[in-house]
Amino acid sequence: MGGRPVFVLSDDAERTQGEDAQSSNIAAGKAVSEAVRTTLGPRGMDKMLVSDTGDVTITNDGATILDTMDIEHPAAQMLVEVADAQEEEVGDGTTTAAVLAGELLSKAERLLDDDVHPTTIVEGYAEARDIALDAVDDLADADLDDDLLEQVAETSMTGKGTGDVTTETLADLVVRAIGHVDGEDGIARDDVRVHTQAGGSSSATELVEGVVSDAEPVHENMPRRVEHATVAVVDEAFGVRETEIDAEYSVESVDQLTAAMDAEESELRAYADALADAGVDVVFSTDSIDDRPAGFLAAEGILAFEDVDDDEARAIASATGATRTSKVEDLEDAELGGADAIRARTFGDEDLAFVEGGSAAEAVTVLVRGGTEHVTDELERALADSLDVVTAALESGGVVPGGGATEIAVADRVREAAAGVEGRQQLAVEAFADAVDVLPRTLAENTGMDPIDGLVDLRTGNEDEPGRAAIVASGEHGEIGDPVEAGILDPAAVKREAVESATEAATMIARIDDVISAE
Repeated sequence: MGGRPVFVLSDDAERTQGEDAQSSNIAAGKAVSEAVRTTLGPRGMDKMLVSDTGDVTITNDGATILDTMDIEHPAAQMLVEVADAQEEEVGDGTTTAAVLAGELLSKAERLLDDDVHPTTIVEGYAEARDIALDAVDDLADADLDDDLLEQVAETSMTGKGTGDVTTETLADLVVRAIGHVDGEDGIARDDVRVHTQAGGSSSATELVEGVVSDAEPVHENMPRRVEHATVAVVDEAFGVRETEIDAEYSVESVDQLTAAMDAEESELRAYADALADAGVDVVFSTDSIDDRPAGFLAAEGILAFEDVDDDEARAIASATGATRTSKVEDLEDAELGGADAIRARTFGDEDLAFVEGGSAAEAVTVLVRGGTEHVTDELERALADSLDVVTAALESGGVVPGGGATEIAVADRVREAAAGVEGRQQLAVEAFADAVDVLPRTLAENTGMDPIDGLVDLRTGNEDEPGRAAIVASGEHGEIGDPVEAGILDPAAVKREAVESATEAATMIARIDDVISAE
């Protein structure tokens, strides 16, 4: 080419190569990890997240924090994806996964500075990951009963905002809810719903054996409670049908006006007549119900709800065995469902519809109460995580000791195995073990302990029997104790997923040596 440069990229493109690219990506990943590190554990700190519209969220839930942050750096977004994957798969451990990924990147950066090739780091991390997963499996206890499951549920909620209701009470609700949907085909997790209603004490949170909807009765003369109800779920507006074309009618006499009005009333009354003839006691419509049809429905003693959310309509149909229909006049017996009771309860200025004892499914709803929306939102997140971890414990390999006990056992196992690894990969395996140590060290720090002393005490306590010493929150401080006796248990699936997703993200970022950005 005669020594002339060849321009491949446009003038607007930016390119970062080699050590600069690696350093930039690793720094971004570490920054995300540090953002959530202080929230880890039962004494973790909260974050106040303020949107550009002024909405405020106060939480220490890692997934919520990372989803709300406006993160632009592509490498940092990978750690957000780690948290999302962790939340999607097992429902908890998002902060653990993000912190571990960030520490793996930090250790990888030091290895890169020592001229260890990225491929060597990736291979070493992969080998250490497999050793870590085996260590988790060895610690897992699959012999579960309700008491252990309540401990798992309570552990997941410890440190999260639960208002004035105890975690023991919420854990009991969670285990009972999962028990309702645990059948021969497994746990129907989607049949457990969480519904929030601000304006009361969080101690009033309750388990409803059925579905709760925001819908309100459309007429004050309708019954507030219907026993042994026959239910219809429709996707039709109850009102005068509108033509698709613009038309004008010429009325030349009183008789013609009267006939038009009678025809309109007959059309509106037909909704109530069709439902009454079908034996329907309660109707849920995803569309609107006009005042006059509502009056006719009330005269027939039919309880009606309008503008029902699509997800709620689906849940009601599933719980009652009803089939959603688009036209009331075509309603058939096979499309009707049933419920033991349907009632409208008043909370402050709002009504909620309770569909209890559905005939087709064992759907349950945790009705969350709280003084403010901030309280109910945080309580909803805590309960959702708790429901997920109990499901994971039952379906994916039991439970392991919490409070850093499992992490210490994993780190020790990986460190011991490193001696048998040849070449520079041994450095990466040892670095992996050191990275895992950051989790119990952070737990100790967040509970007010000296992090170094806490880590040393944990290692000493787990020498004879791995998994028997953990950081136990006592008052405002932490101490070393037996996690099983203290009831600190985590699903093994949460630990496995955190190790796998954090390793995958760290190795992916460590292998990048060229960043090209262009408009």
